[in-house]
Amino acid sequence: MGESVAEATVINWLKEIGEKVEADEAVVEIATDKVDSEIPTEVEGVLVKKLFEIDEVVQVGQAIAIIEIEGEVENDSLFINDNFSSEATKATDSLISKAENAISTPSTTNADSDKFYSPLVKSIAKEEGISTAELDAINGTGKDGRVSKSDILSYLKNRKSSVTKTKSAPVKPAPVKAPKNIEAPAVTWSGEDEVIEMDRMRKIIANHMVMSKQVSPHVTSFVEVDVTRLVIWRNKVKNAFLEKNGEKITFTPIFIEAVAKAIKDFPMINISVDGDKIIKRGNINIGMATALPSGNLIVPVIKNADQKNLLGLVKDVNGLAAKARNNKLSPDDITGGTYTISNVGNFGNITGTPIINQPQVAILAFGVISKVPAVVETPEGDVIAIRQKMILAHAYDHRVVDGALGGMFVKRVAEYLEAFDIEREF
Repeated sequence: MGESVAEATVINWLKEIGEKVEADEAVVEIATDKVDSEIPTEVEGVLVKKLFEIDEVVQVGQAIAIIEIEGEVENDSLFINDNFSSEATKATDSLISKAENAISTPSTTNADSDKFYSPLVKSIAKEEGISTAELDAINGTGKDGRVSKSDILSYLKNRKSSVTKTKSAPVKPAPVKAPKNIEAPAVTWSGEDEVIEMDRMRKIIANHMVMSKQVSPHVTSFVEVDVTRLVIWRNKVKNAFLEKNGEKITFTPIFIEAVAKAIKDFPMINISVDGDKIIKRGNINIGMATALPSGNLIVPVIKNADQKNLLGLVKDVNGLAAKARNNKLSPDDITGGTYTISNVGNFGNITGTPIINQPQVAILAFGVISKVPAVVETPEGDVIAIRQKMILAHAYDHRVVDGALGGMFVKRVAEYLEAFDIEREF
């Protein structure tokens, strides 16, 4: 399911018990907190058992179904007219029973709660002696506010820290935690208003954005950049680039290239925060915020962007954008990001103040490229000329990124773009 994905929710079974399935045929649809996916079977056979029902949560690594496949057996007498005998049926039932037992979890813990908890969460709660009332009080970040594995582990970490403090001498302050959810004001509507139910993805986006603003104190730095050389080069080579490589070249891969270079210069912008620890990322994986036809937003990730040449970045950007438009992104396509960019200029916006894509600590918005009059220094003196300019807006987490680092980073990105080689070969 891709790194950082710990659980998924079954949202639809595409096959029923007794139906034949082909190898690589989709059997079930699942939803993570990032994307919906169809899961294929690796074998050909017959679906004989579903181990989870629709809307149940499955941990990564758990079996979700049993598929009976054809093959040789040691005792041919088990088969009569290609049908299972009673002995074979018992063997199959035994296999199903073992699989069900393997995923079973204690049902007594939290049995009196009206909230849904995954088997893993209930198991952790039982082991740690967390009562139903205590579990119900944990703020969940999963689907529909469900408590995920990371939620309960984070709660336990803070819970144990609190217990220790009451029994020992004063210790260092606990890491700053996000405030509890704030109740939204009540909204009334009349018969002239249209009430539109949020779809699942919009709910996830809404929760993610609110969580990010609660977790990170956002600061935004702005830089104006002259991209005249870059625009001239792209206009000069775009037709030949398409003819030679079969790919259209947009500004986005060039922006990603500049950001990757700047991250190598300032690696402390490529980090995450875990309590009072800073996680310095070993890879530079750049997410690009992408608008979907539905109006929702998703962030495909260019893995190891610093290790790819411009053609490689062009292919990745175009490929992921096409998959996003056609709803073909896999969980791995949208996980593992360490820094994010957003090209708000695609919509004619001069600039914007983007919200950090947690658990990252910064995001860079590229505004629209516009022709503007500007003062240009020449050997003969200053002149007014028409230049192609753009605003960069860099939002960063002030817990760990101060103004100096945040400002120097976005300035370095601007310097790479302004120094673009107008004679560059492709």
